[in-house]
Amino acid sequence: MTPSETKRVMVENGFTAKKRLGQNFLVDERILDKIIKAADIGANDTILEIGPGMGALTRKLAERAGQVLAIEIDGTLAEILEKTMSDRENVKIIRADALKADFREFIQDFTRAKAVANLPYCVATPIIMKLLEFNFREIIVMVQKEVAERILASPGEKNYGSLTLAARYEANAEIVTYVPPNCFMPRPNVNSAVIRLSPRLEKPVSPKNKDLMFSVIRTAFSTRRKTLLNCLSRRWPKDDLREILKICGLDENTRGERLSLEDFARLSDALKI
Repeated sequence: MTPSETKRVMVENGFTAKKRLGQNFLVDERILDKIIKAADIGANDTILEIGPGMGALTRKLAERAGQVLAIEIDGTLAEILEKTMSDRENVKIIRADALKADFREFIQDFTRAKAVANLPYCVATPIIMKLLEFNFREIIVMVQKEVAERILASPGEKNYGSLTLAARYEANAEIVTYVPPNCFMPRPNVNSAVIRLSPRLEKPVSPKNKDLMFSVIRTAFSTRRKTLLNCLSRRWPKDDLREILKICGLDENTRGERLSLEDFARLSDALKI
């Protein structure tokens, strides 16, 4: 789908990109090829694509995969895709909201499935978190550059937060390539990045209570300017917290952005529910 081809299809179908759905269609062949190369798709692979748009990536995926499941929330786009992909028997267009869909309804074996997509920016973070709940072999997605930097941030950096720690717990992450605005139609006002998330076979930490650990993480980052002691004192008495922080070797005046995943695991194990 070149820029001219994308424009032609939009005009023929009376379609206008919807900003509220984050509809920016990738039209750069080089970036598409980089995504395909990073995905390393085989004939036995099932590919889940979220937000297929005009189908530029969908068609390239279909040329290599055994099956492509493309979830599209926009009814008009879904109709366009059903027409333009009618020659590909291994492509199934699913009209659904990816955030509400149960992926288990159409994927039986996640260990043989990969998620490959140019995600709508407005819902990229929750979709990534949902994808990480399943045992995909690999996740290769395009997101806003800022989101990619949040996922790969280190303790102490301004982008470091609860998303960083959630992604780090579930997967190894790396940048595949950066993508400028001129690779899309219409052009977004932000830069983008393609990231690869490889789910971990073994988690980096083993907290006694995973839900408690992530609850502590969310609380610690709920007000970034506050110290860890003040943030956590919403749920635990300050005197108890001071003692626990001391036992964990943590300064009560430090902030959550300074703590590693290992620090949070140790801290949550020491806290009483």
